[in-house]
Amino acid sequence: MIELLSSFSWTDLLQPQWYIENGGLWLLLFVVFAETGLFAGFFLPGDTLLFIAGIYAHKIGEGVTAEPGLTYQFLKLFNLGHIQNEWVDLIVLWALISFCGIIGNMVGYWTGRKVGPAMYHWKENFFFKRRYLEQAHDFYEKHGGGAIIVARFLPFIRTFAPIIAGIVGMNRAKFTFYNVVGCIAWVFSMLFAGHFLQKWLMSAFQFDLKQHLEYIVLGIVVVTTAPVILKLMSGKKKAKEKEAAAAAKKALDATAEGTE
Repeated sequence: MIELLSSFSWTDLLQPQWYIENGGLWLLLFVVFAETGLFAGFFLPGDTLLFIAGIYAHKIGEGVTAEPGLTYQFLKLFNLGHIQNEWVDLIVLWALISFCGIIGNMVGYWTGRKVGPAMYHWKENFFFKRRYLEQAHDFYEKHGGGAIIVARFLPFIRTFAPIIAGIVGMNRAKFTFYNVVGCIAWVFSMLFAGHFLQKWLMSAFQFDLKQHLEYIVLGIVVVTTAPVILKLMSGKKKAKEKEAAAAAKKALDATAEGTE
């Protein structure tokens, strides 16, 4: 522990493999919970951490020096450490991470529920307007389910989505359902993608993703942020088209009035 603290750097918190190497399964589960359950968890490497967890789910290392993977730390608590099965390890890890993610979102939601009513009485300023809450409420009423699911796949946004859902009073049953669906889908996609992509690349090309983590980080950042950027760009384009159409209509109306 002393050696770990002496060599610790704040930049380590941005390195997904650091959590696996120094905290194993338990730190992994805490990070997944904290990313949405704790307001300050937005900087944690959720996607890349799950991807790498998939690589280490069944075993850590290669060949005769390989050790049991992350799931072993849980199974041995119930004297099931002798079960060394790839699919069992993946499914158990999937269930554990999903559970922590679901609970984290619920804590974020309940935090928002507690804070929300008071916010409607806050004094308005440059950063806060009550209409923002009303707009957010209308958005979640219309797109709430999809927003909760999609937010799971978007860094930073997934930290605040459940809190905002609680603040604007999104229906509890609706939030719970989409929270469960979104979390299970998110964990499955990242965990299984990491495990089987690593397995395929090693088998076909002898390419070890663990030795090229920068590709993992870059790839996941591109995949998770590109849709948001494209959506924002298309939204601005549509807004400009609407403004142009409105200006053209106004000009035509003015011309029509002038000819009468």
